[in-house]
Amino acid sequence: MKRVVTLCGVTCVFASMIIGCNATGKYRFKSGTPIERVGDEIMVCGQLFHTGAPVVLWTDRGGYDAYRVECKFDPEHKLPTGAKKPIPNRYDTIRRHLPEDVKQDVYANGWSLDMLQEYVDQFVIHYDVCGTSQVCFKVLQDLRGLSVHFLLDLDGTIYQTLDLKERAWQAGTANDRSVGIEIANMGAYPHMKVLDKWYGKDDEGRTRVFIPERLGDGGIRTKDFIAYPSRDEVVVGPIQGQELMQYDLTDEQYDSLIKLTATLTQVLPLIKADYPRDENGELITRVLSEEDFEKYQGCLGHYHITARKVDPGPAFDWDRLMEGVQAELGW
Repeated sequence: MKRVVTLCGVTCVFASMIIGCNATGKYRFKSGTPIERVGDEIMVCGQLFHTGAPVVLWTDRGGYDAYRVECKFDPEHKLPTGAKKPIPNRYDTIRRHLPEDVKQDVYANGWSLDMLQEYVDQFVIHYDVCGTSQVCFKVLQDLRGLSVHFLLDLDGTIYQTLDLKERAWQAGTANDRSVGIEIANMGAYPHMKVLDKWYGKDDEGRTRVFIPERLGDGGIRTKDFIAYPSRDEVVVGPIQGQELMQYDLTDEQYDSLIKLTATLTQVLPLIKADYPRDENGELITRVLSEEDFEKYQGCLGHYHITARKVDPGPAFDWDRLMEGVQAELGW
């Protein structure tokens, strides 16, 4: 006998290992019964939440584990080779902006979801300048001794490397308040020199990504996947007062990012479904003032935090993201 249950819009089938009800009326399962994951869940304070997008956790085969002490691609080497302070951990358990009593509680008992919801209010979006998530994780874990909660690959696969309760090392002054994501994209430049090494035309004249031969398939999870920027032409626009050129994300990346962002706004409700705007409601394309940054809650780019950064660049379509999130949530 099987029991079909719909959870968060996902239909789950439980076999006849349910052996009865306890005094509270809840079903009991036979000891050792595995709970199958659907494959779209992220983890927050040990709890799984559906996103509707493909997610690979650090605990999954093929995942990227930022908790590991040794380097991933050179496991004989324990410490990152290019870090300013080579230490085993690439993250913190304590977010430093906590009140002292909360900090001591976290030290003693760990995070609860209710607590995290009070202190995380930003979602920082980066591009990785690595091209694929596999290369990005190698740079973060093996070379620089840094971390980020999520990687978003060209095919739309989301890799979660840490529970969101951890303080990832990804955005400087925003680390205490934020969740971060590195999106596979070669970035924005005042010239085409770098972009020409990764982008070209296919036989039909359409712009696509050509992963350099030295990287093999780049670790892309979808076999024989071909990455096409959502917009065929290069996008030119101002970031931090300079005109930069960049190719857009793939449609698969936008689709997964929309679903992930929608999920984060529900699980961590201080993260608002919006981006930094000026007095006319237009996207701010420069670093925020210290006062504006302190009071801002929502999604933002790395360039909103640090004047020397320009990611996620001029091609990143903030309106597409926010309109997609609103549609996902049924607003």
